[in-house]
Amino acid sequence: MAEILKLLVKLMAKVHNAIVRYCNVTFGGMSDKMLHFLIIGILGMGMIAIIYPMFRYLAKRKMIMAISWIYVFTLLVVITFGIEIGQKITNTGNMEFTDIVAGLTGFMCMFLIMMAIWGIVILIRKLIEKRSAY
Repeated sequence: MAEILKLLVKLMAKVHNAIVRYCNVTFGGMSDKMLHFLIIGILGMGMIAIIYPMFRYLAKRKMIMAISWIYVFTLLVVITFGIEIGQKITNTGNMEFTDIVAGLTGFMCMFLIMMAIWGIVILIRKLIEKRSAY
């Protein structure tokens, strides 16, 4: 896990340096804060351009559970990475990618169980409604 994070940090540093060089040549220099303002702003707007239509499509089809799942899964990815990074920084545990995978797998399994129970409940309700219609 630590090696993966180191590789990602090195990649981000290379991308950051390339953007800084480009901006220094093209725009005559920018502060680091201005660069972060622009890049994160553009990245966020790009994500909105993708996510908004997808969530709107799901909402129109009353697929609120899918929207909830995407939101919760995203939060859990951030939380589990935060926990693992925190363990590395504080030396309170081992930072392992497999811990992240195990946690997210636990969520997936419990979610599938919940959906199965929910499906059974909906099926029972429909059967009761049919019987009472007669």
